Amino acid sequence: MIIIKSPEEIAIMRQCGKILATILDELRMEIKPGIKTCQLDAIMAEESQKRGVKPSFKNYQGFPANLCVSVNDEVVHGIPGERVLREGDIVSLDLGVSYNGFHTDAAITVGVGKISAQAKELIAVTEGSLRVGITQANCGAHVGDISTAIQNYVESRWFSVVREYTGHGVGRELHEEPQVPNFAFSKGPLLRKGMTLAIEPMVNAGDWRTRLAPNQWTVLTVDGSLSAHFEHTIAITDGEAEILA
Repeated sequence: MIIIKSPEEIAIMRQCGKILATILDELRMEIKPGIKTCQLDAIMAEESQKRGVKPSFKNYQGFPANLCVSVNDEVVHGIPGERVLREGDIVSLDLGVSYNGFHTDAAITVGVGKISAQAKELIAVTEGSLRVGITQANCGAHVGDISTAIQNYVESRWFSVVREYTGHGVGRELHEEPQVPNFAFSKGPLLRKGMTLAIEPMVNAGDWRTRLAPNQWTVLTVDGSLSAHFEHTIAITDGEAEILA
């Protein structure tokens, strides 16, 4: 069921989103050659506790960490561990927090030190596709308008959008209806004021297809190409969509 949030609920999510954005900025500043991905997970736990929120991903459907850290050809759901980030890597951070009964969800991809020209372009195009998708998230439009805009933007720049994983509604639950694909599929549900969505394009430098790692969590590109991921939680309003996180 698609859930319409009240102004009071949107206000709670707005505060939740501000906290998440602050934590994400703290994590971004820590990304440098030599840091272990498990150290990023520890920072997430510490910052969440300090700010009075709970990491939404911890134990969600059995996920063992506070956030997802996906490196290079890892698309999403990378599990933090002893891996050391190296100069030239790209790393995606995907995280959510729970505050007063509501969730927000966000993701970024950043380079570790000096990265290749292709990696820079991939990151820029993925972030750009998120911005383009959000411009279509208007009351009276359809989910498919967001999806089509993202795919057209990405493919016009010779990259590919992942099909197997999508954005989603978010609010009282981490994942709510509707699904928000990053590729054209149909008109989809009507966008109504008070809907809150997590729009999250996942973009590959090569083939769009993916495979699942033996840990049954981490998603990788099938051809070993680089992947990037950006995400905002937004609210549908009478005018332009409001970015909550």
